[in-house]
Amino acid sequence: MTSISSRRLRKELSEIQTEGCPTGITLLSADNFETWYFSIEILGESLYQGEVFKLMFRFDPSYPISAPAVQFVVNQESTAPVHPHVYSNGHICASILGTEWSPVLSVSAVCVTLQSMLASCKSKERPVDNDRYVRYAPDNPKKTRFHYDDDTV
Repeated sequence: MTSISSRRLRKELSEIQTEGCPTGITLLSADNFETWYFSIEILGESLYQGEVFKLMFRFDPSYPISAPAVQFVVNQESTAPVHPHVYSNGHICASILGTEWSPVLSVSAVCVTLQSMLASCKSKERPVDNDRYVRYAPDNPKKTRFHYDDDTV
């Protein structure tokens, strides 16, 4: 991994370890600068109140210039939230992870944004193209060119 990427991730990890994560977010694992795991709990009155989900961040050597690959973990212990912007395989259609990514954003900021996205959701439903997308989706959600057209859910 490039030195810029390593330095940035080292700095973010140090801040998380000294200052802690935002409320409702917990660092589960950051054993290297390639993959980190967080839990994200939705607080307050919402459709997801009290639910906890697991997020996986994958970093490539061009981080923070390019966005990390972020997705909800889907396995025997974890499920993806049922949300209009979250596919059942855990991929997230959010412009902050694509065209609106900015190198000033941090891992914690992404977690808070996703927490807010879930907290403000009005209807628990999958994206309309969920079945087709999941059938043909790449392993890495960054290889998908999502069309961002609805930020009201």
